[in-house]
Order: sequence, then C-alpha cells, then structure tokens
Amino acid sequence: MKYFIETIKDKNDILFIYGIICLLGAIICFILSKYNSIQILGISGWIKPFKFFLSTAIFTFTIAFYLQFLDNQNQVTIYNWSLILFLSIELILITYQASQGKTSHFNIATSLDKAIFNIMGIAISILMLHTLYMGILFFNQTQFNAPETLILAIKLSIIVMVIFAFEGLVMGGLLKHTVGSQDGSSGLPILNWSKNYGDLRVAHFFGMHALQIIPLVTYFLAKSKRDVIIISSVYLLFVTYTLIQAFQSKPFIKF
Repeated sequence: MKYFIETIKDKNDILFIYGIICLLGAIICFILSKYNSIQILGISGWIKPFKFFLSTAIFTFTIAFYLQFLDNQNQVTIYNWSLILFLSIELILITYQASQGKTSHFNIATSLDKAIFNIMGIAISILMLHTLYMGILFFNQTQFNAPETLILAIKLSIIVMVIFAFEGLVMGGLLKHTVGSQDGSSGLPILNWSKNYGDLRVAHFFGMHALQIIPLVTYFLAKSKRDVIIISSVYLLFVTYTLIQAFQSKPFIKF
C-alpha cells in the first residue's frame, strides 16, 4: 500500500491531490449522515454523496497508478483534467441535491432536477468515453515497463468497467434502479441494494470496480496471459449474471 501511494504521489500528483480531496469529502458526508436529519428514500441523504466521493477517490487513485505505464504523458495530462472536471460536476450536483433532500439520479420532478440529472449523465458519459480512449492507448502501445500480465489485466478491466458504466443508461431509461418495485425498498447497509427485488446497481458496482478487482486478482493468481484472460472472463460472467438476476427481479442476496 505504501508503494502504491508513493507511486501515485510521485507519478501523478494532480490526481493524488484530487483523490485526497475526494476522501475528505467522503469523511465529511459520512459525518453528516450521522448528525444531519436529511432523509431520502428512508435513509440519510448524505449516504449517497459519501459513496460517490469514496468511489471517486478509489477510481482516481487506481487510474492514476495505471496511467504511469503509458508513454504518451501528454494525453495523460489531458485525461487528468477531464477526470477532475467531469467527476467534480457529478459530485457537486449529487451533493447539492442531497443538501436539498432530493434524489439526484432519476429525478425529473422539476425542470432544474431534470437538468441536473441530464448534466450528470452527459458528464459521466464523456468521461467514460475518454477512459475508453485511454484504454485504446494501452492496446496501441507495444512496450511497457511492467509485467505483461498486469498490463493485460489493466486493458481488460478498462473494457469491463466502461461496458458496465454505460449500464447506467439503462437505469436512466427506466428512471429507477429497482426491478420489480419502486426505488426505496429495504436495502443492505451502506450499499442499500434491495433485499427483496432486483437491483441494477449491483452489476453497475461490480462492473465499475473491475478496474481494481481484475488487476488485483491477477497480481496474486495469474502466472500467464492465459490466466489473466480466464480471470477476466470469469469476472465478466459473474457481473453479467448479477445483471440478468436483477432483470429477473431477484435480489443479489436473498433475505
């Protein structure tokens, strides 16, 4: 962990600082969730911004570590600011809506709510397309100062992440994430995934965190490129299963 943090700080100080800011944002939102009375869909309104600040910090630190392996650091610099801009838009709008006691996603109750929802969707779509482009740079580069298994894991994890990032468009089209009921049913602690119905956020979560999980499992288990492909394929099948399960109105964990 110390090597991971020191590498990010040394190789990409811009994203290192941004990741720290997001961690501080997560801490503030967590504290507010304990002491502020705002409730949204039966839980503290600050839980959602807490989760988004935390996941943004994890994403930022992870991608910053991977980007050191690209030769085209000019493109890395452009991507850094793209990430900061579009994720900041997302975080600011989610936090604003939470402070108003409103849901941020799928909320089209007023013209302002609809505009906020659409802006967030556009912002994250642009960032994911830019992330896909950075993945293409990984595929186009032939030589890396890193093990081949790690680089292949990074390439495949970016593909899986982008695919399931755009699953958000499905939820946007439905204007909800619960299948079989309306949003707001009893959910798991913190994650708040539905205990009784299908929840499209499960596949979205695991798909997005392919960026961390596939390379991490590869680091501990993979001996060859074949192993990386097997690990990535199994993980993709698992995430796809959770998506099918949700569409069948089945909860990820049955209570």
